[in-house]
Amino acid sequence: MAGEGAPTWEEVARSHGRFLYTVAYRLTGNREDAQDLVQEVLLRVRRGLQTYQPGSMEGWLSRIATNAFLDDVRRKRRRPEELLPEDPDWVLPPSGAADAVLATEVLPDDVQDALRALPADFRAAVVLCDVVGLSYQEIGQSLAIPVGTVRSRIHRGRALLRTALAVT
Repeated sequence: MAGEGAPTWEEVARSHGRFLYTVAYRLTGNREDAQDLVQEVLLRVRRGLQTYQPGSMEGWLSRIATNAFLDDVRRKRRRPEELLPEDPDWVLPPSGAADAVLATEVLPDDVQDALRALPADFRAAVVLCDVVGLSYQEIGQSLAIPVGTVRSRIHRGRALLRTALAVT
């Protein structure tokens, strides 16, 4: 049963859509994949609202987004992606609100490229820490890893970012 004060799916989508898009964009590194990830997250939210316990909505959504992203990375490793034909019915128009938010929060291309080049596990930890602002404990809960591993991934991810950005 949903906890008292649990929002509806529509409230989550309306109130946190921009936040989800920003997190998704930082994880995926491009608009199309970010839009796909947001759709997957919203589907998971629809299924999971029954068990949502009021608390940090952004933490809960970040956990769902990160898990969906990592699931997709693992799936692509197992099964290379087949390209779909260019069909307008398969393409969704970009969200104006998300694009407006992205325009105000765009990272320079070299930083976004360096972030995109990080291994998925490091990227997820760095994004959850430096973009979303979760604590190490919240990141550990989101990724189902110990806090020490969170620290290590963030440290190594930031070191890789510094190295990549020093070269460019």
